[in-house]
Amino acid sequence: MVEQVKDVPAYIRKMYGYNSFMNNFGVHIDEITCGGAVVSIEIDPLKHFNHRGICHGGVLTALADSVLGVTGASVGAAVATLNFSMNFIKNVHGAGRVFVRSKIRHHGHTTMVIEAEMYDAENTLMATILTTMFIVGRFEEIPAKW
Repeated sequence: MVEQVKDVPAYIRKMYGYNSFMNNFGVHIDEITCGGAVVSIEIDPLKHFNHRGICHGGVLTALADSVLGVTGASVGAAVATLNFSMNFIKNVHGAGRVFVRSKIRHHGHTTMVIEAEMYDAENTLMATILTTMFIVGRFEEIPAKW
């Protein structure tokens, strides 16, 4: 039997410290709860804006997708995205922090449904996200409930 970690958020942050995409992309794990997470990025217009002077939708989609693995890990599940739906409500027109807050809505044996919402620095809703994740494995050292 694998010994379960006591400080789940610290363990997951360390685990994701080796994630080259999140590190290179500038995604920060702000908060981890059992069944939820908050990740953020500092938007830099020189790096993240498109030719129309707004944040590229791919940047926001990548941020939204980044919260999913952290959310699954928060209950000990290794997950892969099966279905991803994002409704853009508002875009980013300047520099500043954008964050995504997630919550598990269904946790089955093989799939997990995660809902999330994206906000800007003024706490304005920017997008809603609904995903179905395939559970590809288990982090035995992370308890399902804590």
